[in-house]
Amino acid sequence: MNKEWSELNKTMQSQLKKRDSYEDGKATLFELRGKLADTINSFRNELTREQFSAIPFINADGYHSKTIAYSLWHIFRIEDIVAHTLIAGDEQVFFRGGYQKRIGSPIITTGNELVKQQIADFSEQLDIGELYDYISAVRSETEDILRKLAFDMLKQKVSEEHRAELMSLNVVSPDESAAWLVDYWCGKDIRGLVQMPFSRHWIMHIEACIRIRSKL
Repeated sequence: MNKEWSELNKTMQSQLKKRDSYEDGKATLFELRGKLADTINSFRNELTREQFSAIPFINADGYHSKTIAYSLWHIFRIEDIVAHTLIAGDEQVFFRGGYQKRIGSPIITTGNELVKQQIADFSEQLDIGELYDYISAVRSETEDILRKLAFDMLKQKVSEEHRAELMSLNVVSPDESAAWLVDYWCGKDIRGLVQMPFSRHWIMHIEACIRIRSKL
């Protein structure tokens, strides 16, 4: 793991545990996300459209077995779902902004159910410019939600109402490779969600993207 990202992530997780350092923890989280976003934006500046859909490690185990386009979709669909459906209890950016049509995606899910050539084929269908618009909107709205999130809310679990809404939206595939996400998310408290989809999850997939880029 990138040492700077790792240290920021470690500091943030420690700060979020204490009321007196909670706001500092948010600031550290936003700093980390800003640095990760710089890397995400570098892909747009450096890669061709074909490279976004390249899958050089198609038979590997690990996050680097995907494409960069898929990885970005996956990071921000998960963030959108968790931030809006499970924490804020409001409408996802994806649906409110009509992003399925805009991006040209054949799916509305996180993409966990896709494998190998399916990932490459999916990636080729995406409008990268619209995908980046979606990324920007999700990041901005998540951070607005986090700014308003009170320390006392961190120990709350996902409500049954929000879980039911998640299930009704069909944004998690029933395939066994994806269905586990529902119990995983709903088994965490709000702090746990902040510490994974909004931070560590970014790091894991962006580092995989860097590995993909280095192979292209």
